[in-house]
Amino acid sequence: MKITATVITHNEEHNIAAALGSLRWADEIVVVDSESDDGTVEIARTFTDRIFVRPWPGYSAQKNFAAEQASNDWIFSIDADERVSSELARELELLKTDDQPRYAGFRMPRMVFYLGRWIKHSGWYPDYKLRLYDRSRARWEGDFVHETLKVDGPIGTLKGVLLHYTVRDVSEHHSRLDRYTTLAAQQAFAAGKRATAWAMLFSPPLTFLRAYVFKWGFLDGWQGLVIAGFAAHYTFLKLAKLCELELKQSADRHE
Repeated sequence: MKITATVITHNEEHNIAAALGSLRWADEIVVVDSESDDGTVEIARTFTDRIFVRPWPGYSAQKNFAAEQASNDWIFSIDADERVSSELARELELLKTDDQPRYAGFRMPRMVFYLGRWIKHSGWYPDYKLRLYDRSRARWEGDFVHETLKVDGPIGTLKGVLLHYTVRDVSEHHSRLDRYTTLAAQQAFAAGKRATAWAMLFSPPLTFLRAYVFKWGFLDGWQGLVIAGFAAHYTFLKLAKLCELELKQSADRHE
């Protein structure tokens, strides 16, 4: 069993070396870059010569393209801000000795490092991610955000942790939230969903309570409070932008 590790990038010069360095166990590394204007590609070339640069077509399309470039059917997909822990690397090395895995894909727990602390609650852990898969039986789907891997076959679970070094500060979290809520609203609107004033009024506080109380976010220190606050703000912004899209559609109809 040989595994190709794939990474999609865009302006990730501060992350890419650590991400690729954690993939030394892989039989091949494929990087697909969406026309970065920093040193991402140059740094990546010190780890692999399998680098492809192309315009950004969307998360799923880019990840599917990366898998298509692989020399092996088994794909391990990570993002540039993720790292394979030593425990997970050993587990993957052992898995490679299996000639005929009985699973079509494998999921693993992911732990987030946020504002100087590993987050173990707040709904952010264990946060299982399906990242190792047989490309002949799986494909990424989703046009906007929160792409998902659809696997045709049984899925196994690995114990090793995938490490996620997410936003570097509160400002970056805020700007990323603005971008993702736009994509999430577009996806919801395309699916025929609509927001209501009641949802905008009650969903954000319920989201906060879920993250901070029911998901034990209070055990994550002040970072847990920040996470819950941003979760509520994400919900409100997504619904507000969904209302905005409906308003624009109504205005276009009357022009």
